[in-house]
Amino acid sequence: MRNFHFAENNQVTLLHNGAEYFPELEAAIDKAHTEIHLETYIFEYDAIGQKITDALKRAAQRGVAVFLLLDGFGSQDFPREEIQRMLQAGMKVLIFRPEYIFSKPRRYRLRRMHRKLAIIDAQTAFIGGINIIDDEHNPENLTPRFDYAVIIRGPLLMQIHKAARHLWLIVAWAHFKKRWVHPAAIKPSGEPCGKQKAALLIRDNWRHRHDIEHAYLDAINQAHSEIIIANAYFLPGRKFSNALKNAARRGVHVELLLQGKIEYRLQYHATQALYENLLGAGIKIYEYNRSYLHAKVAVIDQHWATVGSSNIDPFSLLLAREANVVIEDHEFAATLRTSLKTAIAQQSIPVTPASKSIFSWRNYIVNWLSFHIVRMMQGILGYDWHDNTP
Repeated sequence: MRNFHFAENNQVTLLHNGAEYFPELEAAIDKAHTEIHLETYIFEYDAIGQKITDALKRAAQRGVAVFLLLDGFGSQDFPREEIQRMLQAGMKVLIFRPEYIFSKPRRYRLRRMHRKLAIIDAQTAFIGGINIIDDEHNPENLTPRFDYAVIIRGPLLMQIHKAARHLWLIVAWAHFKKRWVHPAAIKPSGEPCGKQKAALLIRDNWRHRHDIEHAYLDAINQAHSEIIIANAYFLPGRKFSNALKNAARRGVHVELLLQGKIEYRLQYHATQALYENLLGAGIKIYEYNRSYLHAKVAVIDQHWATVGSSNIDPFSLLLAREANVVIEDHEFAATLRTSLKTAIAQQSIPVTPASKSIFSWRNYIVNWLSFHIVRMMQGILGYDWHDNTP
């Protein structure tokens, strides 16, 4: 059973990286009249974070109801004094599962709020993989992270608004902030804004545990010609891997654009342990090396596309709260496909069985040790993903 449904007549616009995303988000906040919901995993108090913070405070000071939900791990370094200033400006700020210095290593601490979602005046929504962080300035002088988000207008906002309010209600009650839960000041009109068919997919630990994974599997299993997946942290289970390999064996052209820069060494090498098996099935693999890859997107048969926060790994598919949008539209899919194909052709390195740096004996041992360490950690924590085998 699939717990999501498509809405017709939407306008969905693709945004490339923070350079396109943040000006649109800030402008939408500055135009807000009634209500803003913003959810993010990471909120850094850097140049970009300060601009978004200032925009949110300005909105609150002119009477807009501003609801900011931060993850307690991803945003644990956000200054507490700035949160106090936000509250003084009239904002409402909640922390999803706060981290404390002496927090015990409990399993529930891995259940993070990984969504990157904003909805403003129930008229405009943003969903994607981009955190509130300045990628223009980094110690390695790399170009900005390769990532995407979308702007959404139209009937799909009814689903997005409901999801944002529902999560806020849950966290507010958990923090004994009942007074911070009010009837919606504004609701989406449901009026058509375009011609695109789209669905909101969320992952939680109740009714929507596998919605994102199932949407991927349905699309992969029905693919006829082409699958392109770009994913920052790629460690699929057996069911997902088999779906990709079966697609390649029936003649579907399958391309994976994966992380080429080492950000988290254990995850990086665990992913490389899967390469030999995937290449043997005819799947093409590319490592993005211009900067850090942070995208979580896919295009299938130049018609089906998804953009969101969910990686294809145990953290996203088993533990975290995630939000993706699926769009069934040739024009949108073509735009995303062109961007991905450019990144593959101009900014990535193909992985082949002759890639000595990956398939050396030393790397082979490191990769498989990393893979089994990840699996062992899952088992110790009680999340032994039984089908997480290449």
